[in-house]
Amino acid sequence: MILFILAIIGFLISSYFTVLSLNWLDPADSRIPSLCRLGQQTCNRVIFSPRARVFGVPNSLLGQLFYVAILIGTVSRLLFVEPFYLLFLSASFLTVLLAIYLSYSLLFLTRIRGFLCFASHLINLIIFILLVNGK
Repeated sequence: MILFILAIIGFLISSYFTVLSLNWLDPADSRIPSLCRLGQQTCNRVIFSPRARVFGVPNSLLGQLFYVAILIGTVSRLLFVEPFYLLFLSASFLTVLLAIYLSYSLLFLTRIRGFLCFASHLINLIIFILLVNGK
């Protein structure tokens, strides 16, 4: 159940960033809760940074796919069944490695402390820990 909830939250955060990266929504839109709202300049520095893409694909879109896979694995009860478990664990490990790199990038290169960015990185770490522990 915890994995399901984390995947839903992660999917929503990733979807928000995907919508911003596709310019479907203004980052300062008043419909966005103030805690999540990004200023135009801050958003552009994060969303359009060269580090915001892997192989030309927005990180947020890859995040959406990852979270959907976790949701499907949870609902279908295949998350901890071999060989699917190794695929989920490997993908989760890669998200943690990417999160370390992106956190470094946020803190030391772009010098932005984005709540939603770090929330998604934390979610990825917790998902990985839960997968390792078989929960």
